[in-house]
Amino acid sequence: MSPDLAFTEIPVFSLAEWGDESASTHEFARRLVQASHEVGFFLVVDHGIDEEFIGRYFAALEAFFALPEPTKLLIDKKLSRHFRGWEQVGAELTDNRVDHREQLDLSSENPVYEVGALPAYLRLDGPNQWLPDEALPGFREVVTEFFERMGALADQLMTVLAIGLGLPRDTFQQVFGERPLSFAKLISYPPTPEGQAGVNGHHDAGFLTVLLQHGVGGLQALNQDGVWIDVPPTPGAFVINLGEMLQSMTGNYLVATTHRVIATQQRYSSAYFHGPDLRTSLAPLELEASFAEAVAVSPRHRDAGFMAKRDELLAGDSGTGSASAPVFGEQMWNYYARSYPDNVRRHYPELVPGD
Repeated sequence: MSPDLAFTEIPVFSLAEWGDESASTHEFARRLVQASHEVGFFLVVDHGIDEEFIGRYFAALEAFFALPEPTKLLIDKKLSRHFRGWEQVGAELTDNRVDHREQLDLSSENPVYEVGALPAYLRLDGPNQWLPDEALPGFREVVTEFFERMGALADQLMTVLAIGLGLPRDTFQQVFGERPLSFAKLISYPPTPEGQAGVNGHHDAGFLTVLLQHGVGGLQALNQDGVWIDVPPTPGAFVINLGEMLQSMTGNYLVATTHRVIATQQRYSSAYFHGPDLRTSLAPLELEASFAEAVAVSPRHRDAGFMAKRDELLAGDSGTGSASAPVFGEQMWNYYARSYPDNVRRHYPELVPGD
């Protein structure tokens, strides 16, 4: 398929085809990278994560959202200078528009830097907020297991992507550094009001995303013709989409695809965003000339931008016309600054762009 021929469905890949260093393995990696180039989304099946764990994880997720609001307020995101915790419906902005979802945000727990650490993005490292165990027994343990399982799957996909890009298989593991910072969203979408979105159209800021959908659709990816394509909640499949970090590191060969959620009924999902050390450079890697040539002949790739920063939104810009940040931490700080301006103002008033 031509990279500028609009996709109409989401490709599916079986990790049962992935094996040792063989010709078939390299062909699998080539096909997955080609699909990533053309679509930016794919489904993975035969990933080795058993249904028992997925069921246990979603039972814990639903139990969390069923807790009374005063209990969830114990870990209100407003209390965290690391942007971790629970938020009520309407607390997050995407592209300066309100999202209609309730969620719990958690991240890798790295040692905290000092309060006034510079660059400011270093302050994103730190602890999560957890409920007392008696409020929801076993919750912390199952979420920790989720991070471990999703991280292992994402590492495997990083190896596939590296080989498909003609790079050494451990390229991305090497650049991820000593303090990787991944994060996760546990999400409850009530039915979306008319004219709004559960989450508005956006790119993900990280390297790649592993999404678990729990039986109810609503996720849509925007194709080259400006048509929203449904990403079906396929039993046993995880949704993988690429983030802006990977877009920057491949010189726009692999672009982050705009996506959104509109829920027609109560919907639960959980997304794991695989990320590196905050200090990781997003400078393009050295790829074979054929990749840059493919970008040059494709308007979709050549002209692909990044999500607008907070100051650009305040100036009236929106969408994806911005330039890449130089390092991952700055990319993530831009995300939090545009999505949670009140939280930034609360904890870091000296860093708030002029409103």
